[in-house]
Amino acid sequence: MQTAQQIIIIAGPTASGKSNLALTLARELNGVIINADSMQVYKDIPILSAAPASEEMTHAPHKLYGIYDASYRGNVVEWLTLCKQEIALAREQNKTPIVIGGTGLYIEALINGASPIPETPEEIREKISQILLEKGLDYLYEELTKVDPATAARLPAGDTTRIRRALEVYEHTKKPLSYWHTIPLTSEFASTDFLTIYVAPPRELLDVRLRLRFDKMMKNGALEEAERLIARNLPDTLPAMRALGVPELKAFINGQCLLNTAIEQAKLRTRQYAKRQSTWFNNRFDADFKYDACFDEDKNFVDDIKKAYKTLAK
Repeated sequence: MQTAQQIIIIAGPTASGKSNLALTLARELNGVIINADSMQVYKDIPILSAAPASEEMTHAPHKLYGIYDASYRGNVVEWLTLCKQEIALAREQNKTPIVIGGTGLYIEALINGASPIPETPEEIREKISQILLEKGLDYLYEELTKVDPATAARLPAGDTTRIRRALEVYEHTKKPLSYWHTIPLTSEFASTDFLTIYVAPPRELLDVRLRLRFDKMMKNGALEEAERLIARNLPDTLPAMRALGVPELKAFINGQCLLNTAIEQAKLRTRQYAKRQSTWFNNRFDADFKYDACFDEDKNFVDDIKKAYKTLAK
């Protein structure tokens, strides 16, 4: 029996048909589908995160979906540890690991290795957030120039997210972010361990699919899902609370806008996110196979991948 050593990676923007391709390949290659989407790890938002439906999951093993509560702050280092465990288990069972997702940071970490920067504790993030609230971004930037001038020099003075992150790292480790960036990444895998696929549909087609998908989400209970999540009064800074559609529907639930406005804002934000995903993968993901459409049961494309996989696995 063939030993499944190759790891198939399927990447691309949201709504491009990645899940359909993963399920097709899992059936053909005795595969295990491993999630690489930073929102689909949260069990509270399966509809809004577009996680595979329960019925789809019966056709092949699905791993790392819905593993966290929305109150938890997942991170790439922890995901990478879990992903490597699932890959090892799939190989032990002579199954094909199929890693699928649109979170470029996760996929890049799997291929190249993760940053050694320790995860920042919640209390430190809250401390920096409070300083930002009380003293403003200019103060934070000035503090960053004192403790990490190299990082401050390359960041725009208005880059709130990265300035906060750099100060959080310093507060936690007492070493500047610029120091951590000098430590090389290490990966447990060779480049030959991967067979990479990029699903890259035209922007116009993807925009249409995104709008239709959000309408379907609403019919399938996205608003009710958001209501249950928001009723928990979790901090807005948690990843699950920033998922596509959650802030927009929260604005409607809190009486800040009409439902149609919330829906249109969610669709717009999703389109913007898909554009950023496409830009990232175009610039940083050198795939073995590129599919210039939304995948929809293309047998020829699947056959080409199967042929390449079986050749590499020999």
